[in-house]
Amino acid sequence: MTKILVIEDNSDNLTVMEYLLSKNGYSVFTAVDGEKGVALAKKEMPDLIICDIQMPILNGFEVVKIVKNDTKLQRIPIVAVTAYAMVGDREKILSAGFNHYMGKPINPEEFLVEIESILPAELRLTKQKID
Repeated sequence: MTKILVIEDNSDNLTVMEYLLSKNGYSVFTAVDGEKGVALAKKEMPDLIICDIQMPILNGFEVVKIVKNDTKLQRIPIVAVTAYAMVGDREKILSAGFNHYMGKPINPEEFLVEIESILPAELRLTKQKID
């Protein structure tokens, strides 16, 4: 089963992403801060990490730096899901090491399509059971 780690400190956003992913067949792990997220990534070795930028303890930039410098984790794609939408934010986020950028608030229909487009073909679950 495809494993996805969601690191998000906003409980509403976390709940929505977890629901959409699990409802569509993904195994979802969650963390509410960057430090817990990195620890969970090392333990679970997810196929994809979805990470907020502005979080307590370790922010998203610190998380991506740790992950991309860890030889066991660096192959894992990391998606930034953030409200940062000023000119240059997308480029700054991608140049920091994130593989993809998604703005908040997320659109449930588009969220799953984007996640599926990031995953390697063999890990995609194209059921699309959005309620």
